[in-house]
Amino acid sequence: MTTKLIERSNSKLWLAAIKPPMYSVAVIPISVGTAIAFAETQTINSSIFSTFLMSAILIIAWLNLSNDVFDSETGIDKNKAHSLVNLTGNKALIFGLANLFLAVGVSGICAISWWQKDPTVILLVVLCCALGYTYQGPPFRLGYQGLGEIICFFTFGPLALAAAYYSQTQTWSATNLAASAIVGITTSIILFCSHFHQVADDLAAGKKSPIVRLGTKKGAQLLQWLCGSIYVLTVLFVALGMFPIWTLLIFGSLPFAIDLCHHVTDYHDQPAKVSNSKFIAVTLHFSSGLLLALGFAL
Repeated sequence: MTTKLIERSNSKLWLAAIKPPMYSVAVIPISVGTAIAFAETQTINSSIFSTFLMSAILIIAWLNLSNDVFDSETGIDKNKAHSLVNLTGNKALIFGLANLFLAVGVSGICAISWWQKDPTVILLVVLCCALGYTYQGPPFRLGYQGLGEIICFFTFGPLALAAAYYSQTQTWSATNLAASAIVGITTSIILFCSHFHQVADDLAAGKKSPIVRLGTKKGAQLLQWLCGSIYVLTVLFVALGMFPIWTLLIFGSLPFAIDLCHHVTDYHDQPAKVSNSKFIAVTLHFSSGLLLALGFAL
């Protein structure tokens, strides 16, 4: 029984380290940007969509693995049992895998640009990767200055959706830009919620996350405004005629937003209880993005 418990515990640690739910941050921007392109052109290139989606997933894998490596260098993850570096004890291996995923992912985007005889998509994605690197990568480590959410917003919002939309249409869209603000906010909420339970470790490592700067109580209050903005913006864009009425399906994700806000408000200063808030945030991000994409596709 003891052996089974240890194996089960180890498998949970590996699952937490790999972070399967986090790959929604690759799926949703590509899906929403492509859905808007379909709504405006009534066509979709499935080969480009599938190539972009797989490439985005590989690039997110690079981001997750490399962040584990960079965090191991600052000591901020010394108490993080589900760090891949801590689990394997081999930082070089994890960094090598990360760079392999990046190379294959970027190769897929290069293929899209080659098919289109247009470098725009690869330039947008390279910019996304560069911003992603500055989050934890030396010498920048902008996440340690509390800028992670801003980087996250632009990388997975305007830039990612612009790249996805352009890969289908080779043009730009004001509607796509408007939708990218909503996706950017929901993605940033995931990162924002990940800070509540690690204030002590962040302080010890000198990381000035938004929650370290604001305090957990004010952070919980700000979260309510961030979640509310998703639905306010959608209604506004529908009223302006930029979004079709079907995008109001996004309100189907409202229960997850309410649950997230209540959970963080109740347990913002209790690390053990608030630690799962980022997973509720992932559910909010995925459900709201999927419903938004569906609203455009209908």
